[in-house]
Amino acid sequence: MTTVPGRRSSTFTRLLRHGFTDPSAAEQLLDLDELASVRSDPVLLEALGATADPDLALRGLVRIVEAETADERQVLLDTLVTAKPLRDRLLGVLGASEALGDHLARHPRDWQALVTYEAIDLHPGVAEFERGLADAADPDSLRVAYRRCLLTLAARDVCGTTDLAQTAAELADLATATLRAALAIARTAAPEDAAQCRLAVVAMGKCGGRELNYVSDVDVIFVGEARDGVDETRAMQAATRLAAHMMRICSETTAEGTIWEVDANLRPEGRNGPLVRTLSSHLAYYQRWAKTWEFQALLKARAVAGDPELGAEYVEAVSPLVWGAADRENFVPDVQKMRRRVVDNIPADRIERELKLGPGGLRDVEFAVQLLQLVHGRSDASLHSGSTLEALRALAEGGYVGRADAAQLDEAYRFLRSMEHRIQLYRMRRTHLVPEDEADLRRLGRSLGMRTDPVAELNKAWKRHASVVRRLHEKIFYRPLLDAVAQLAPAESRLSAKAAAHRLEALGYADPAAALRHLEALSSGVSRKAAIQRTLLPVLLGWFADSADPDAGLLGFRKVSDALGKTPWYLRLLRDEGAAAENLARVLSAGRLAPDLLMRAPEAVAILGDPEGLTPRTRAHLDQEVLAAVGRAGDAESAVAVVRGVRRRELFRTTAADLIGSYGTEDSPAEQDHGALVDRVGSAVTDLNAATIAGALRAAVRERWGDTLPTRFAVIGMGRFGGHELGYGSDADVLFVHQPREGVSDEEAGRAANAVVGEMRRLLQLPTADPPLLIDADLRPEGRTGPMVRTLKSYEAYYRRWSLVWESQALLRAEPVAGDAELGRAFIELADPLRYPTEGLGEDAVREIRRLKARMESERMPRGADPTLHAKLGRGGLSDVEWTVQLMQMRHGWSEPGLRTTRTREALAAACAAGLIPAEDAETLDEAWVLATRVRNAVMLVRGRPGDTFPSEAREMTAVGRYLGYEPGHVGDMLDDYRRITRRARAVVEERFYGAAS
Repeated sequence: MTTVPGRRSSTFTRLLRHGFTDPSAAEQLLDLDELASVRSDPVLLEALGATADPDLALRGLVRIVEAETADERQVLLDTLVTAKPLRDRLLGVLGASEALGDHLARHPRDWQALVTYEAIDLHPGVAEFERGLADAADPDSLRVAYRRCLLTLAARDVCGTTDLAQTAAELADLATATLRAALAIARTAAPEDAAQCRLAVVAMGKCGGRELNYVSDVDVIFVGEARDGVDETRAMQAATRLAAHMMRICSETTAEGTIWEVDANLRPEGRNGPLVRTLSSHLAYYQRWAKTWEFQALLKARAVAGDPELGAEYVEAVSPLVWGAADRENFVPDVQKMRRRVVDNIPADRIERELKLGPGGLRDVEFAVQLLQLVHGRSDASLHSGSTLEALRALAEGGYVGRADAAQLDEAYRFLRSMEHRIQLYRMRRTHLVPEDEADLRRLGRSLGMRTDPVAELNKAWKRHASVVRRLHEKIFYRPLLDAVAQLAPAESRLSAKAAAHRLEALGYADPAAALRHLEALSSGVSRKAAIQRTLLPVLLGWFADSADPDAGLLGFRKVSDALGKTPWYLRLLRDEGAAAENLARVLSAGRLAPDLLMRAPEAVAILGDPEGLTPRTRAHLDQEVLAAVGRAGDAESAVAVVRGVRRRELFRTTAADLIGSYGTEDSPAEQDHGALVDRVGSAVTDLNAATIAGALRAAVRERWGDTLPTRFAVIGMGRFGGHELGYGSDADVLFVHQPREGVSDEEAGRAANAVVGEMRRLLQLPTADPPLLIDADLRPEGRTGPMVRTLKSYEAYYRRWSLVWESQALLRAEPVAGDAELGRAFIELADPLRYPTEGLGEDAVREIRRLKARMESERMPRGADPTLHAKLGRGGLSDVEWTVQLMQMRHGWSEPGLRTTRTREALAAACAAGLIPAEDAETLDEAWVLATRVRNAVMLVRGRPGDTFPSEAREMTAVGRYLGYEPGHVGDMLDDYRRITRRARAVVEERFYGAAS
């Protein structure tokens, strides 16, 4: 074929127009002698252009004709241009599947399987496929026959003769016929084994549900029984050999490739259990040991090969166990674990291309449908289907899923499965990843009927359907619950009260009756508020169910809604601010403290919708707001009431940020740096309490003395307060220091200072709706028996004459927090030589500190407390770490400036940098300190009151675990990890604090 140089041939142009991406190569192929009789036939070019990949189809056709004899070749080409059914089928397969093109190149006569077009060829069943495999007598011939059958099946699929559901069912039927043929070959090879046992093959998974992929493991379970007169042990051994041989026949790779893996790991005890069991052995296991996921898997069990009566007995025997699984003791926690999609093992660069396991993937639909089947199938046999699409239709017809939601999910599932089929068909490889290559995406899009801009159209449709699944897969659990109580669409089927209660129980609600009452109150009626809440609740209910206390979350939402429901900004916030609703759900269902703070002033919910709302306010910002509020107030009590309101609001901000950071959200994973979380909480609560004390001090002074107190006055933070390490339940440890102003007598100054302290403490503990701030001055000289306030000179005289080593140790945490800044600095100058003594501590002082620590361990531990789980005083807990760090500060702070800090973690890092403690030991102590601090914070968040030990109530313990990053059912792991981490820390303490290494 010659053309004028520089000009393209008309054939080249026609090839481009018909969808060829490499017209030059296609033109060369059409010029081959083997295609001489058809190269100019327009019908062939039109047919090639209609395929998913015209270039691939043409290459495949050339390989077939080259493999045939001249006579066979002519028969094929003549039939190809005269018979449209063959043309569409053969070229359609060649354009969609390189693997089937390879098969036809090896077995060129198999194209004849595509010629016939009888009615029976349109929708074959197991019997027809068995006939297609009947001549297979060994693994190689079985593979060839299997591919030949697969060829006809794929042809019907790509030509649109069968839809997605029919294709998946045919693939399962072909798998059934293949398993039967493989078992027959195995029996023929070992007739003596076949004579000793009955063996049934039960399909599970997609094969059992008649919804198989092109390339997928075929999940099976084997059931065996001894024949009459045969010892059971010998019979099971024979059955095991037959089953293993059958698996190898299908799974092994030979010269003709492989068929698919036969996977028996869904059997009792998985790969550790026997391959074949008797029926009674299966039932004994399921009744005693099986977990919820195993019953979920059995939902699709279907006898497919071997002894049909034994297979039917097995399915009939396990069916009551499957449909009674929802009544089992651990069903709810098991479901909660199963509902959390496991994507951690998917590499980050692949998760967005995952059709099966990624967000909005096939697994989301399948799991949602199966869970609803288990919950409601115990009382409705119409749901007993192994097919996802059939079950979804039955759920909609029964009112268990809204019809519109079911229709959208059906459409999305069909599209995603069709994508999966076409991806696998290309090379007959097991994969669920959407390709990245442009040519692969183009072929995939064209195979699904997208011809204008296949890649763009495919990506748009894929994202749209995945978005539908993401949006609906959780909502379908909850929307019917609202329909059941709102009663707005009388023509719709809806859940009965009993079915609604079953569903709520399965989703973790301990009091479904109360939950239904809350839902009715929130969603009934035709008001704008009810309409918006009906839209929000399906999502909120899912977030509540993902927590340790769904009931508390729903009750809290009702209370907030009752308080703010008529406020326009509240409903707008939840509706329009994507993060606000999820943040609110996390906060309301994580424990008592945050909801209690919110309920006292529900308008603080606005914090959750502000992008900067969860960022703690700085000390300067807090001081400005607090002091301005005091300046506007009419008297001290009203001033401090406003100040305490600010404190409550900011405590809510801090708890909300902590909970959301610890739990994570759908768009933001949980914070992995737990030390950073602890530091943020400690700094935020410390700044907040300091600002509150500053406000109370200003209010107390103004009430009686106006702008100036007769004495300069400063508040010194001690303990965790001075260390910026306050928890939610910590008191404010302080010292009070004053210095008489010029011309004021010591007596007058002392009276004024004491009066201010008394008034401050009273104001901060007045009974109101806001949490009190308890001021503890017991670390002052002489403890509770000493004066509450001292002058700077009095402190100096006391410390010079009477100070004990523990008082110097306590001063390590001293830091001014409120009042006269210059006086505060003077106090620190006084404290520095005491807490960082020149040349360090003497041996007597070191021994005294160790003696005090040992005495505290033996005397202060609460009676009956487990010393391995006490966060403050227990083994490797806060006290152990802090005393070890403080000993290093007192011994080396005079020479190491980095140690002169009130913060434990900062001092520990400085000690490590100075070479005073090995990095490994420092990391061990830091990890234990952070964990113990988080445990104390978790207990306060969950219970609403402080505590140093893990709670004993199961739901509270689970909530603490969720805060610490443990999924339901892993409380034991949490306690084991805590003991392990603190045990290692204690070993470091023994060496560094008590031992020679210190």
